[in-house]
Amino acid sequence: MSASQVAVVTGGAHGLGEYIVRRLHTGGYRVAVADLDAVAAVTLATELGATARGYAVDVSDRAALERLLADVLAYFGDVHVLVNNAARTQAKPLLEITPDELDAVMAVNFTGTFTACQIFGAHLAERGYGRIVNLASLAGQNGGTATGGHYASSKGAILSATKVFARELAPRGVTVNAVSPGPQDTPIVHEIVGEANLEAFTANIPVGRLGNPAFVAEMVALLASPDAYSVTGACWDANGGLYLR
Repeated sequence: MSASQVAVVTGGAHGLGEYIVRRLHTGGYRVAVADLDAVAAVTLATELGATARGYAVDVSDRAALERLLADVLAYFGDVHVLVNNAARTQAKPLLEITPDELDAVMAVNFTGTFTACQIFGAHLAERGYGRIVNLASLAGQNGGTATGGHYASSKGAILSATKVFARELAPRGVTVNAVSPGPQDTPIVHEIVGEANLEAFTANIPVGRLGNPAFVAEMVALLASPDAYSVTGACWDANGGLYLR
């Protein structure tokens, strides 16, 4: 069924989002690559071919998300999957986070995810089928270590939003789930931790390794599949044993 399905991935041009885009596209989805970096989104979509298209979107802007849905429907004719991956990361001591920094991180990570769930969720519920996958984080479960408290708080809020949207949309054929990665082998993790500290940082992970973002993309693809109808309101962890529940 995925051969004819359309997936929208926010923050899809870089990092984990790019892995998710490539995995879904390889799996037969037509993919809308939505990113604040319009050039990178279009470049990736162009590389993937006619079954992908790049879109500029600021997820903190509700009107931009409404335009994204309209543009995807106009080009692809339908949408079946939404992956809320767009995020803003900042590492800063908790008591030094300014109100503007708090607002900026929450606007992208939490409000952007919540609003996209509303806008796309309403459309998916109306058509009677859909899959929404939200990218949470280990930081939202254990309070965070390397990232800022505002980032951790925003990701914790995403976990709660996932549950409320799952409950609301389940009777209408739409599942809503979260994936919660721990530290992944991605440029942003290397940048935040610092190459000089990476060996010591990794030694504190029970499995002794950073996560594989390609595997996280596999988790997203599994939750996005039609066969995943019995999983909703769940959070799938990939943290190397840093948080056990």
